[in-house]
Amino acid sequence: MDFNDTAVEATFREEVRTWLSANIPTPEELKGQDYIGRAKLWQKRKYDAGWACIRWPKEHGGRNASAIDQVIWNQEESNFDTPDSVFGIGHGMCAPTMMAWATDEQNKKYIPKLASGEEVWCQLFSEPAGGSDLAALRTRAEKDGDDWIINGQKIWTSGAHYSDFGVLVLRTDPTAPKHQGLTYFFIDMKSEGIEVKPIKQISGGANFNEVYFTDVRVSDSQRLGAVGQGWQVALTTLMNERASIGGGGGGVNFDSVFDLATRVNIDDAPAIKDKNVRAQLATWYAQESGLKFNGYRSMTALSRGEIPGPENSIGKLVGAPKQQDMASFALDLLESGGAIWDPELSDAAGMFQATYMASPGLRIAGGTDEIMANIIAERVLGLPQDIRVDKGIPFNEVPTSNS
Repeated sequence: MDFNDTAVEATFREEVRTWLSANIPTPEELKGQDYIGRAKLWQKRKYDAGWACIRWPKEHGGRNASAIDQVIWNQEESNFDTPDSVFGIGHGMCAPTMMAWATDEQNKKYIPKLASGEEVWCQLFSEPAGGSDLAALRTRAEKDGDDWIINGQKIWTSGAHYSDFGVLVLRTDPTAPKHQGLTYFFIDMKSEGIEVKPIKQISGGANFNEVYFTDVRVSDSQRLGAVGQGWQVALTTLMNERASIGGGGGGVNFDSVFDLATRVNIDDAPAIKDKNVRAQLATWYAQESGLKFNGYRSMTALSRGEIPGPENSIGKLVGAPKQQDMASFALDLLESGGAIWDPELSDAAGMFQATYMASPGLRIAGGTDEIMANIIAERVLGLPQDIRVDKGIPFNEVPTSNS
């Protein structure tokens, strides 16, 4: 494991840092724009200068950069106060799937607009009855000439309310085993018959949605992969999703909780002097260090041109619960002040409250804790797979709670 930049990487890092220092949008430039407008302004600026989606091919708006170059860019950009992005799903999951499965003509039409921020994409996978089992989806598509007719419902679709396009997996053959009867499409989110209903979250936001399909038509030309090959295409999306969702880079971390413990008291003494507080902080410091070095292992693999393995799931399995626990602990330290959630009145502008409310979602998005544990058990530790009682059974014969 090598923790240092090579000479080439160090030069690239300095180039990135120099450009960012000179081009971060000013408050005056962002004034009066909503978060989508701010995100699009920043993305277009990066695109025009050749810094958008740098790993993508040049013909798609990138610069053919290496994976480690992307890591360096991400590290340096995170050091600046930039507009929040609304392109994570489109750039991290949808675009790689399109590049792998769409036609050259389709990629030339759609991918540059993704890179420039002109269009936003979402991912329509989860369904109410499916839980963490994507292959159990029930939204169906039936062939009608050169089109497919879609009926059903998706849920937890982040960004659907402001997205222009989306990728989705549909049940096209209910008589085949569940993994074999799926087909993958991309679709215009403004199509007739699509209804998007934002879901109000406990945090007060409404970032994800229910999406209903009623006799929605999609052209067969917007199918990715062969009919019945949807699971293989979806794996491309899921593998990229695992790489783009980590243990939560923003919000509460060890440093913020440690700082709080030095500023609040327990029994008229700084909380940091309490042995129980110190023990808990030590545990989180060890976890955070482990996650950092596990990340270095992945970075080393990328620097050598290798592909990081399934051990990347450790970051999410450990990091997401850790962030939730730290936020809860911080609220306990704040005592009655922890109940006040107002950026102008709360400690750290309400960061601890916001993280505590949002963190349960991070433990679900991109695979639940249980899914991550299974991946590590089976693909890292080599333990036997879980028993699958529905293996090989036609999907329409799989028992349900209503049967």
